[in-house]
Amino acid sequence: MNRHWIMVLAAGLMEVVWVSGLKHANSVMEWAGTIAAIIISFVVLIYATRYLPVGTVYAVFTGLGTMGTVLAEMLFFGEPFRVIKLVLVVVLLVGVVGLKLVTDENSTEGEGS
Repeated sequence: MNRHWIMVLAAGLMEVVWVSGLKHANSVMEWAGTIAAIIISFVVLIYATRYLPVGTVYAVFTGLGTMGTVLAEMLFFGEPFRVIKLVLVVVLLVGVVGLKLVTDENSTEGEGS
């Protein structure tokens, strides 16, 4: 895994933070953290798309964000545990990993920009 894919992973983790913040923030500091997470997430994502295929990066980013948010809500915020949710998250994860595996990283348009 190269550093640009690590950046996509980091952006996806920040997405989980800001999406959860949109729902659970109650104070000025929590809202400031949510806004900071949004900015960091998109700045890192935009940088990664300079070197990786945009469609695949966006699919991985949103897949990781969706998966992470569902799991975070169940683990940290009392969302009811449902086996079907976990099955669907696994299906999503398989699709995201599959996209990453079949993407030819040498065919990026923004390389060297």
